[in-house]
Amino acid sequence: MHTDLWNYCLHLYARPGVEHACLELQNRGMDVCLLLCGAWLQTRGVACNEGRLTQLQACAEPWQRDVIQPLRQLRMQWREASEHDEALATLRMQVKTLEIEAERTLLLRLESLTRKWLPGQSAQKCNWLRELVSLVGQPDCDTLQALRAAINHA
Repeated sequence: MHTDLWNYCLHLYARPGVEHACLELQNRGMDVCLLLCGAWLQTRGVACNEGRLTQLQACAEPWQRDVIQPLRQLRMQWREASEHDEALATLRMQVKTLEIEAERTLLLRLESLTRKWLPGQSAQKCNWLRELVSLVGQPDCDTLQALRAAINHA
């Protein structure tokens, strides 16, 4: 098992079906970095509670809104035009690289926030993904189930 969040995410993202599930969840407006952090916490046996969920959301929301989403919007805006403009295609790839680096930065911030959250001694298993999805008012869906399945087999 990967002990740091970034390498856990890279390993999980490489599993069959995870990239597709993450992109679909992202298109539904979910914060995939937050979901992946929740999966990592669940894998580590860290108990979830309302305070921790609130802390995670408070850490992730401004960075998503102010940094990641504007980069993603710009990259998506240039998609069609970059197919016919090599210079724009190069710039679009640079924006994509910045977007990934911004996501990595958010994951590092989330990891730093959770560093002192030790695995719980409770026999009751917390479902971080369910709690994070409900926190943002999103319904559970088949795509989330696919992500759960990949996490359970990672």
